[in-house]
Amino acid sequence: MESLEALVAHIQGLSGSPEELAHLHSLLKQADGEPLRAHAAALVPFLAHLSPETHSLGYIYLLDACAASASNLSDFGGGDFLVTIAGFLTACSADQIRLAPDKFLHVCKVLKDQVMQLNMPIRGIAPLRAAVRKIQSSPEQLTPVHADYLLLCLLAKQYKAGLSVLEDDIFEVDQPKDLFLYCYYGGMIYIGLKKFPKALELLHNAVTAPMSTLNAIAVEAYKKYILVSLIVNGQVHFQSALSTAVHFSGNFT
Repeated sequence: MESLEALVAHIQGLSGSPEELAHLHSLLKQADGEPLRAHAAALVPFLAHLSPETHSLGYIYLLDACAASASNLSDFGGGDFLVTIAGFLTACSADQIRLAPDKFLHVCKVLKDQVMQLNMPIRGIAPLRAAVRKIQSSPEQLTPVHADYLLLCLLAKQYKAGLSVLEDDIFEVDQPKDLFLYCYYGGMIYIGLKKFPKALELLHNAVTAPMSTLNAIAVEAYKKYILVSLIVNGQVHFQSALSTAVHFSGNFT
């Protein structure tokens, strides 16, 4: 691998046109993995020489290497590193980070995990709200960041913040687990807002979505569905195969 100085110089000089970004991406892929992570402790100072907005592709590679190599984020300044991640998610170029979606999603997960570990979920809400919009290819797409964002809103009891994604019309789903979590956390947020009919709708979606095997998320959604249905309707109108399986945790995936 080239020196970190040379790599940063490439990032600074090749973040303009699509052709330059394609060349830069090739160089970053060559440096990715163990070669880059071996220098993880030295990467953070180099981030100060890059613009999160202008050099987003290179920035996410360096940020991902830092996050992936740290057994404890305190090795990289702890809270200061979280501020760096949050600032990047807010300011980065959507076009550039979509060239490396896996790395972007990993950095989002690191932020979510760390603010939960610090018991400060509210610190992750604004950055992940921005991240949802950056990684979406269209407003109708459901991403893995949606569920993490809703979880932080739920834990921080910032229920109204969750409406910024819950009021979207979702038609594109890549991973079934993302849909189950979106519907479950979304249902819980609507319960927090005492909007029980909306909660019932999302929980219903969670327990009726196609699944190859029973999963724990759907079972928990079914339990909440029963309670909310009693609040809204005074009775449970919906029957599901889940009703005969909620007692058998050995079937959960």
